[in-house]
Amino acid sequence: MKKMKVLSLLLVAVMLVLAACGGGGNKSSNESGGSANSGTEAENSGSNNGGSANNGSSEQPADEPEPIDLGGRTIRVAAWWDPKPAGNTVDEQARLDKIAELEQKFNFTFEWINIPFEEYMDKLTTSTLAGEPFADIAIMEVKRAIPVVKQGLVLPLSEFTAATDDINNEQRLMRKLTPIGGVEYAFGEPGVSIVGMYYNRDLVKRLGVKDPQELYNAGEWNWEAFLQLAKDATRDTDNDGTLDTFGYAGWAADAARHFGAANGALFVNEDLTLGMTDPKMIEALEFVNRLYNVENVVKVKTGNKMDWNETNTFKDGDVLMSINYDWNMGDLTFEVGVVPNPAGPQSDGKTTYANTAQNAWFILKGVKDPQIVYSIFEKSFDFESTAEYLGQDWLESRFKTQEDIDMALQHINGTGRLSLEEGIPDFPFYAIMDEIIMQNQSVSATIEKYRPDAEAALEKVR
Repeated sequence: MKKMKVLSLLLVAVMLVLAACGGGGNKSSNESGGSANSGTEAENSGSNNGGSANNGSSEQPADEPEPIDLGGRTIRVAAWWDPKPAGNTVDEQARLDKIAELEQKFNFTFEWINIPFEEYMDKLTTSTLAGEPFADIAIMEVKRAIPVVKQGLVLPLSEFTAATDDINNEQRLMRKLTPIGGVEYAFGEPGVSIVGMYYNRDLVKRLGVKDPQELYNAGEWNWEAFLQLAKDATRDTDNDGTLDTFGYAGWAADAARHFGAANGALFVNEDLTLGMTDPKMIEALEFVNRLYNVENVVKVKTGNKMDWNETNTFKDGDVLMSINYDWNMGDLTFEVGVVPNPAGPQSDGKTTYANTAQNAWFILKGVKDPQIVYSIFEKSFDFESTAEYLGQDWLESRFKTQEDIDMALQHINGTGRLSLEEGIPDFPFYAIMDEIIMQNQSVSATIEKYRPDAEAALEKVR
């Protein structure tokens, strides 16, 4: 009991020191998404697109206690990319300076661990089950964290955050993210994630078709307007009997999720109840089937509509539109524009995309002194930013016009709903999509066929 009292007093002292040394900062807040994505998509997601924007720190108290000496400890941070700030921008260098300051003050070292995506979850799970977690702080796609949470391998926020931490106050440095099973485990720094309908502005001009932003600004951007535009852009421009421009390209599985979200429905709801039987999802799947199998407006470069690589077909330059991601727009040969995904008939106007790759930080079970680890990590984001707005460097590397940046920040960022179906073991998402898209089967009949399997898969993780 005496030892426990001493430990408790020491922990309180550490929390007070960390709270005092970090201060608060004026950090812009918005939804992170990371684009960070499923399967191969996830390998390309990179880190939090846009980084953090912190505008000033609070003053230090006059009588600041001496910082706790962590004895040369290593705090390990893991991702499937290099999570260490690259130092390529002023803000990245400012964070590196803040990290160096903290390492010196508290006598510890950050270790940045980069593990290939295909090995990541297995290493996280096996090491934590063995009582030796491979990292103190690890990122996961929230959807793939569900089984890990079910096994009790991550700590809830309530076990490692203090009342004085920014995450429990203004959330300028770190934000609480979507609860899993009603409990908060995940945290992430504010950032931008622009998932929407990207379009080839050069092709708009060449073909003389309507600009999607004009349709959106006029309040006319819906499924039928999108489909008509796709038809108008699908042409044989040289009259050789072969189509050479197309209205749309993209991975059919993604189209189903995003059109569903833009119609107010998900395959799996955030509370782990079944969403695919909702008439709004049925309506979305029927629209996607029409898009891919009836209207002849989709370019399928690989010959397989369900191939993830169709996400890149838009880059060829002969496709007008694609539901796509900011992280995938960095190597184009044409000017790109963006609008939210078109609203479905049942849209509430608040949700425009399915957040298929929400990344978040977690602290694993078995981490030593998780309160100290978390508080130091949070404080590493407390630096003065030179950015005029959240994600400025990142967005200016993607878009050429202020109109696109304004569209991204004001109408897309923060409008996603978490997509969980890929994180549910044995959920028959791909079997459903294959039958609808590849075999052109009835949507309603396919949903009913797989409903028992879907319910059984959800029951295992509730």
